[in-house]
Amino acid sequence: MKKLILLLAVMVMLAGCVPHSTDSTEVGVRTIKFSFLGKKGVEEKYYAPGSTYFFMPFINDWHTFDTKLQNLEMTYDANKDDRRNRDDLLFKTIDGNDISLDVIIVYKIDPAKAPYILQNVAKDDMDLRQRIVRTIARSKPRDIFGELTTEEFYVAASRGDQARKTKEYLQKMFNPMGIVIEKVLTKDYRFNPKYQKAIEDKKVADQLVEKNKSAQHAAQEEYIRKLEEARGEVNGMIADVDGEFMKSKIEADVYHEKQQLLAQAIKAEGEAQAKGIQEMNNAMASAGGEALVKLKIAEALQGKKLILLPVSEGGMNLKTTNINELIRTMGVKKLAE
Repeated sequence: MKKLILLLAVMVMLAGCVPHSTDSTEVGVRTIKFSFLGKKGVEEKYYAPGSTYFFMPFINDWHTFDTKLQNLEMTYDANKDDRRNRDDLLFKTIDGNDISLDVIIVYKIDPAKAPYILQNVAKDDMDLRQRIVRTIARSKPRDIFGELTTEEFYVAASRGDQARKTKEYLQKMFNPMGIVIEKVLTKDYRFNPKYQKAIEDKKVADQLVEKNKSAQHAAQEEYIRKLEEARGEVNGMIADVDGEFMKSKIEADVYHEKQQLLAQAIKAEGEAQAKGIQEMNNAMASAGGEALVKLKIAEALQGKKLILLPVSEGGMNLKTTNINELIRTMGVKKLAE
């Protein structure tokens, strides 16, 4: 009988159940306000996205949390994000200048910790965003970005380093709450207007200095280029002169060598002729040489007319010869012929 009554009660309860759904990126958390059989309070589980569940009204509460990435923008522009007023971070640089910085916090919740978030952190997405994430994200990041000097804020890499430090710090704080910090991004930054004008003027002056340095460097490079061209021309002239000198030297060396060879040839030829003459003289000095001489003389006198002249003392004696008479006689003889 008791079982029948209990079954009827359950059927009645099921008949009065109402649907509770989750969107495609949402998880659900059920809170049991009254129970006959189990314990009351937030269930230690989450209900999956994109589903519908049925619970009795009045004795159950239903909450959902969005699990997709959320962008919390804290900017100077009042038309950005869900607040309609200026919301950028105001702080001082380490060297004492006032600055404001636009920051974007990209976060999401851990679905498995949705029941913990409902119990201990926030009752819904907006409460989590405004009361928890925004409040904490506006405190420590000021100190971290305030570690930069004024000049370092102009360097994107320096801002990026501080953004990574901020993400690591926030993640340590939010992790126990079931919140995951994906990114910390920086956008525009602004100094005090007067100081901003002074910085801009300094930047313009620095640009002019760099421009003049560039012009000076260009002029110096042009001078060096022309100097190198002049050196090249001089080196070319020196090379041409050296080439002509080497050419003339080689020609002179060739001529000298040729003359040396010619002189050696003439010398060898002269030595050969002298040796031949010496050999001929040696041959002529013998008995055969005398006969050869006589033969050559006979050949030379062959067919020649001979005139006998008085000879005394081994040759023609012009002292005892009457030259006039001799001429007369030879002339008469010539006429007779």
